[in-house]
Amino acid sequence: MLETQAPQVTVSASALCDGPELSVVVPLYDEEASIPNLVERLLAVLRPLGRRFELVLVDDGSTDGTAAALRRLCGATPELVAVLLRRNYGQTAAMAAGFAASRGAVIVSLDGDLQNDPADIPQLLARLDEGFDLVSGWRHQRQDDRFSRLLPSQLANRLIASVTGVRLHDYGCSLKAYRRELLQDLNLYGELHRFLPALASIEGARIAEVKVRHHPRRHGRSHYGIDRTFRVLMDLLTVWFMKRFLTRPMHVFGFAGLLNLSLGLAISLWLVGEKLLTGADIGNRPLLLMGVLAILSGVQLFGFGLLAELQMRTYHESQGRPIYRVRETLRGGAPLG
Repeated sequence: MLETQAPQVTVSASALCDGPELSVVVPLYDEEASIPNLVERLLAVLRPLGRRFELVLVDDGSTDGTAAALRRLCGATPELVAVLLRRNYGQTAAMAAGFAASRGAVIVSLDGDLQNDPADIPQLLARLDEGFDLVSGWRHQRQDDRFSRLLPSQLANRLIASVTGVRLHDYGCSLKAYRRELLQDLNLYGELHRFLPALASIEGARIAEVKVRHHPRRHGRSHYGIDRTFRVLMDLLTVWFMKRFLTRPMHVFGFAGLLNLSLGLAISLWLVGEKLLTGADIGNRPLLLMGVLAILSGVQLFGFGLLAELQMRTYHESQGRPIYRVRETLRGGAPLG
């Protein structure tokens, strides 16, 4: 256990009071056969909880009858909200659309292929009620093929945990529970939905992990390919940079620039001294080219760092985003309730 570009989700206080307490967001792509059973199982779990809830199902430009199935179910299910995207944008965008359409103070996400078990939602909510901001599922007994999905996923989880510093067993599990105020601070793009715990840790979130069940896929086929691995690696580098240098990019670019600049100047001074003292011919020396390139790259890196600093200031100031997050403020002398 660990404790530690999408539209912004903004909902008024009155809307939250009148709306549902819980929103369940499910991205769908060509899951026509799974939808009726999925909705039935979600309703069977959520209705007995006694909380006002909504099911936000997002059709990510499916090519089968997913949209038609959602239209049919909306007429018979008052808790259902269907979001139909114009084309296939990917899982991250579909989840962001679902978060934006949801109204609950607590948001749960899961996959629509019935591999996540809706019966695990109550235990995620129970952990969230203990004071955590994000609770992530851990598929400790996965039902995927060991070599095509399980082993690569285990390696990816270890790599992501090592790079981000957020120690979770299962980054790829879509079954997660969030507090709305946490999601309001996060922007999603690329493949960043799998890095939500790492992004949340940047915002100072308290994170927990619970074991959940995992079932074999009943309908359709997996949409994950080898190209997804490269996209995940690129996004991992983005998350690493954001975690380490989001508010101080000059520390990485400036340091590298000064290092190269110092190396180039040292080489140049050495060659100048050699020319003056010994009269050696330095015009055709590879070392001269290396010194010039080091100076030029140093100036460029330092310039990149300065531009990145200005961009970060514009990013935070234009959106009114603080560089810190306050969990609570305690004032002495206030009367106790």
